[in-house]
Amino acid sequence: MKRLPPTILALGLVSFLTDLSSEMIYPLLPVFVAVELGGGAAALGFIEGLAEATAALGKALSGFLADRARTRKPFLLVGYGLAGAARPLMGLVFAWPAAAAVRFADRVGKGLRTSPRDALIAQAADPQELGRAFGFHRSMDHAGAVLGPLVAAGLLHLAGFSMREIFLLAAIPALAVMAVLWWRVQEPSRPAPQAAAPRVGFREAWSKLDRDYRTLLLALLVFTLGNSADAFLLLRLSEAGASAWWLAVLWAVHHMVKMTANFHGGPYVDRLGSKKALLVGWGLYAAAYLGMALAQTQAAMTLVFLFYGFHFGLTEPGERALVARLAPENLRGTAFGLYHATVGLAALPASLIFGLVWKFLGAPAAFTLGACLAAAAGAILYARLPERQAR
Repeated sequence: MKRLPPTILALGLVSFLTDLSSEMIYPLLPVFVAVELGGGAAALGFIEGLAEATAALGKALSGFLADRARTRKPFLLVGYGLAGAARPLMGLVFAWPAAAAVRFADRVGKGLRTSPRDALIAQAADPQELGRAFGFHRSMDHAGAVLGPLVAAGLLHLAGFSMREIFLLAAIPALAVMAVLWWRVQEPSRPAPQAAAPRVGFREAWSKLDRDYRTLLLALLVFTLGNSADAFLLLRLSEAGASAWWLAVLWAVHHMVKMTANFHGGPYVDRLGSKKALLVGWGLYAAAYLGMALAQTQAAMTLVFLFYGFHFGLTEPGERALVARLAPENLRGTAFGLYHATVGLAALPASLIFGLVWKFLGAPAAFTLGACLAAAAGAILYARLPERQAR
């Protein structure tokens, strides 16, 4: 197996360092906002709702603008730079509205960088190895998500640092991100005919993204409506008797599973074809949610939870590879923006619906609903997306 292009390796390192920085902060944020800043659950809900909506809309806009600018690296520099500069400022705030402003700036940065970055990965990768490229990138992202909380925990419990000091120390990997971006990430030149293509407005860009791409968005919308926050899986385990420390351990192991699954799953996406890989991945998700609905003991739920992590190895690289394959090269930023916006915005009502079903009908009904929606999404993709378009 040949080596991945240097730009993709560098972008993997960028995501590893970024998640290391952000995950040093994020697990501590609920306690910091609710207790130390006195914001409570309502303030935390407002901050996170604002953050996720901002990131979702930003991803759509940045992808479109990157296509019009015909360059992607500047969006990465600004996006990663803004988030890296804002994130450590959480250590200097003393009121929850200020924390909301910092989180907002962080998510603006994420919105600016994500779609252009994914388009750049697709641009730099061998067309026959899109799954492998995205799988590697996602595995590096999850590796940072494993290490970040462990670093924070070590600094808290072993070195005696305060939460504010840890937030400030998160600036160190953020600075390393900018160094890697500046010196190691090179944007490949685009083919001359596409580089000379006229700039288009959003409506025209949407019209050039054909029926097959829109079918994928529809299937993703249905799937995401059943893809609730992973916090509900932890809540299910908690209600079965899992202690707080055991949940923390399981969460770290979960990210290790996701990291490993993406690293090894990416090449399988290329072998199976993006459509088949996505169908298998959604099938694994449906099986995990159905298993969580039927499981009666903590041990059974723990096994299901760990099994649940494997679907990411096919769905994360599979979705991105399929977006890249269905979109013209000069519209990939727009295509990735719409993809991320669809998933991000649908995630908001998804958790609300899941929570309401849990409250009124019970946890088994909520997880069964998630499994059924995953199956429905797979049926849409299977029936309406031609196989030849989904390799």
